[in-house]
Amino acid sequence: MEQQIKRTPTIQKVVARFDDLARQEMWFEIQDELFAGNVKSIGPPNFPYFGYAEGKAAVRKKGVEFVKKIQEFHEAYTTHPVIGGNYFAVGRGVEITVRLYQNNSFIKKSFLYSCHKINK
Repeated sequence: MEQQIKRTPTIQKVVARFDDLARQEMWFEIQDELFAGNVKSIGPPNFPYFGYAEGKAAVRKKGVEFVKKIQEFHEAYTTHPVIGGNYFAVGRGVEITVRLYQNNSFIKKSFLYSCHKINK
C-alpha cells in the first residue's frame, strides 16, 4: 500500500495561487483555500468600511458585509505579491460606489499576509 505524504506548500506556491485568484477577483476563494482558521483581518482605525475580525467565519462575515455595501463596482487592481521571509504583501485599489455615501470611493490599501508552518 502506497503511503500518501501531504506536503506543506512553499511560500512561493501559496503566493502564486494567491496572485492567480486575486487577478480573477476571487477573494472568497482566497479565504477558503489559503486562510488559516485563526486568521485576523485588521482594518485601519476609524475607517468606515473595515473593522477587526478574528477567525475564518468572522473574516468571511466582514467581507460579505463589505460587499453588501457596494452599489457599483467600477474598477480594481491588485499588485503582484512581494515576498519577505514568511510574509508577503500586495497593494490593492478599488473604485466603488458605496450605498451609504452615494458617491464614488477610491480605496487604496496594503495587505500583509503571514505564512506560518510552510516550507521556505
